[in-house]
Amino acid sequence: MPRSLASAPIMILNGPNLNLLGQRQPEIYGKDTLADVETMCAETAAAYGGTVDCRQSNHEGQLIDWIHEARLGHAGIVINPGAYSHTSVAILDALNTCDGLPVVEVHISNIHQRESFRHHSYVSLRADGVIAGCGVQGYVFAVERIATLAGSARADA
Repeated sequence: MPRSLASAPIMILNGPNLNLLGQRQPEIYGKDTLADVETMCAETAAAYGGTVDCRQSNHEGQLIDWIHEARLGHAGIVINPGAYSHTSVAILDALNTCDGLPVVEVHISNIHQRESFRHHSYVSLRADGVIAGCGVQGYVFAVERIATLAGSARADA
């Protein structure tokens, strides 16, 4: 059973190049920054009585260490692994150690409309949900999904 949002934050993990959100290829990824995304996630989690723990790294090993950390004290993981989606069996293996912890994968762009190598995601093999092509709003959907899987209801509902 997942941890409650009241007792544990949702870990929001962002992979390589997402630190450049709002600057890099805005025609694909939009103009919102990573700070904007973090604010949206925090506001969404708060509506469910929860909090978020937002992190970004361009380094695969760092993401893996944070996934291991999430196993012990978080209500779930929202992960945008960036290009590691398509290459990292190591991130999949780390996520597979998170028994009972809900995981939602997010992609800002629709990876299925892009280059063929982006159509496969190793992370999707473990994710409880995959959100792609909804822009940064996909993060809001992902936080809402984790809240639902953790058994939390909106405070204003």
